[in-house]
Amino acid sequence: MSGCLPHDECRAPGSASEQTSGRASRRSQTAFSLLEVMIASGIFFMTVFAILAMVSSVLRNARSLRRVELDAGMVAAQACNTNKLTEGTDSGDFGNLYPGYSWQTDTYEVETNGLWQVNIVVHRHGVSQPVDLMSIYLYRPESQSGFGRSTFR
Repeated sequence: MSGCLPHDECRAPGSASEQTSGRASRRSQTAFSLLEVMIASGIFFMTVFAILAMVSSVLRNARSLRRVELDAGMVAAQACNTNKLTEGTDSGDFGNLYPGYSWQTDTYEVETNGLWQVNIVVHRHGVSQPVDLMSIYLYRPESQSGFGRSTFR
């Protein structure tokens, strides 16, 4: 007589069917199913994209709040591009590029050898203090002083 009940399936210890069912039950207990991995990946990527959208929005808002201050370098670059300087004062604005800002230059001959000094002041409308001050020296022997004589000798 065997030790199996009539309605149970009898398996010999160590038989192939017992090993297969043992492996399947262990595998289903220790590994994730494909569905679980896909759900976890979806949650992860939704979270990452939400964080990226939030960071992008914060950077865009911070960029729009940044206060733009000009320096006199733009006006100095224009003064350096001219071949001939004339003594006197000149002024202007930056147009649509920087609305609300204006500049003023005071140009005069420092030495009779063609050395000129250009003092540049950048103002913001409604503010009494200048935004930036700069003084540059340019060598332009072909320029004329305010007295109408040539500085080139």
